Amino acid sequence: MARGSLAEQAAVDEELLRLLARQSRRLPYPVGVSALVIAAMAWGSVPHGWVLGWISLVFSVLAFRRWALQRLAVPQHRPARKRLRWASGLSALNGIVYSASVAFVPFLSDYERMVQTILLLGLCAGSVATTAGYWPVLLSFLLPLSLSNSLAWSLGGGGQRPVTWLELALAGLILAFAWILAGMARDAYRIFVDSVLIRHQQASSNQQLSLALERAESAISAKTRFLAAASHDLRQPMHTLSLFGAALMRRPLDDVSTGIVRSMNLAVQSLAAQMDVLLDISKLDAGVVQVKPRVFGLQLWLARLCQEMQAAANGKGLALELGCPADAFVETDPVLLERVLRNLIDNAIKYTDQGHISVMVERDEAVWRVCICDTGRGIAADEQARIFEEFYQVGNPERDRANGLGLGLSIVARLVDLLDLHLGLSSVLGQGCRFSLGLEAAELGLAPDEAGEPSAGQLPHLHVLVLDDEAPVREAMAALLQGYGCDVTAVGSTREAILQSLMRRPDIVLSDLRLRGADDGISALRSLRSALPGLPAVLITGDTAPERLREAHAAGLVLLHKPVLEAQLLGAIRTALAEQTKSASPDSQLNI
Repeated sequence: MARGSLAEQAAVDEELLRLLARQSRRLPYPVGVSALVIAAMAWGSVPHGWVLGWISLVFSVLAFRRWALQRLAVPQHRPARKRLRWASGLSALNGIVYSASVAFVPFLSDYERMVQTILLLGLCAGSVATTAGYWPVLLSFLLPLSLSNSLAWSLGGGGQRPVTWLELALAGLILAFAWILAGMARDAYRIFVDSVLIRHQQASSNQQLSLALERAESAISAKTRFLAAASHDLRQPMHTLSLFGAALMRRPLDDVSTGIVRSMNLAVQSLAAQMDVLLDISKLDAGVVQVKPRVFGLQLWLARLCQEMQAAANGKGLALELGCPADAFVETDPVLLERVLRNLIDNAIKYTDQGHISVMVERDEAVWRVCICDTGRGIAADEQARIFEEFYQVGNPERDRANGLGLGLSIVARLVDLLDLHLGLSSVLGQGCRFSLGLEAAELGLAPDEAGEPSAGQLPHLHVLVLDDEAPVREAMAALLQGYGCDVTAVGSTREAILQSLMRRPDIVLSDLRLRGADDGISALRSLRSALPGLPAVLITGDTAPERLREAHAAGLVLLHKPVLEAQLLGAIRTALAEQTKSASPDSQLNI
């Protein structure tokens, strides 16, 4: 940690205490739900007194920790460093109580043990963000959970049977995952400290302004590097969880287990959606988003979009109204336009406390104007130019994550420029906002047949070569694809991939972009296609750095971003096979 003066250190400690107090108000929800899921799995086979005692202890500790951290966050005569030690003790108590759930392991089935492990690993991963990576507090929670979880697997179901090599491997992977999280936490804490010190320096004096600006630039650069590295490392376990979850859904499960797996998959999808916001910014900055315009009608298209947003509006007691003529046809990219309007409607719902949101379409000469109006809080005139900046949010100085990351309107601004549209804004503070978007009108007769997407069916029998340097990802991918009747060959390097392909030609290759050492997926696919011309391939990446996205896009391959959901993977496989079938010449097949 970068240390400054005693005043700067005190500012960092006080800010950290306030962060822990804020997170303690949110922590009971995911932790409590996870505890209830574990208790539900254990209820049928563990003595009910044990389960009730443990779940009561979990919620008691959560309530006590929340109460204590709220008091510790208030500046007192006690030094902040001493209060942080108490916070570490509370974190340790929470970790010890939660890790006691491994006592249920001998009574759980293999599926239930896996679900329990996934929940515990998810809590460990989430603790990096909820503690800002501060080691004493983080490790107090992380170590009891990781050690007990690893020990439970290494004992092979409570010592009742011999331990398998897979259980030992999983025990080791859990410890390795904890080690990676601890390393990432150190970077996160450096970023946190830099941001606090920058604010402290900016408030000190005009003479220190130059130094404060240099530190701000350094912090932004460090944040960008950290986000790129952290996104890749976090997407790896998320990718594995997504594949294992999809594979589990294809196995015969009882109703309770099916519900648990479905909830787990929804949680993974929600987390993936949050991370994809950062990916959208990276894609737009890298210039790899392609505009695919077509003619379509706005009425049914907007009706579907508003129907999807209706639940969020109803949840706040708001009316969501739509008015659109039946002859409103435009020519633009419907996918990118949907991202723009979805963000604008979501923002209107988020910042409207009562009243209604209306989506109205009006003809203005050769332009159809889509207007999103709300009766919300409005935006002051001096802030209207700033709302399109990254991470800027009106009325959210405490950075409440429930209000998002502050990137929605930044993405809107980039997409509007990409689509060459005009976005207008008029707002009065306290009276709501009106966003208007002008779209060039198209003739009704030019609209193509808007048939629905073909439904996803069973894959044909394929020999799939999976190239990934991480064993858990290979295992998860194989488990999912084998459930679809595919033969899977999983390898960890280009050399292995070439040897296996020469022995038996695969029908398609699924390759990670970043492999071990100097190896990478693009070079690997180039080598494979040199030996086996016309080989279909899908490139999978967890990178969000703009330069890496440009490199992957330039390869001209079907590209997926981790975590890959089941439907996305199946769709990409079909697309790669179809594109290769349509390819007219060997030269085009080798052009990667």
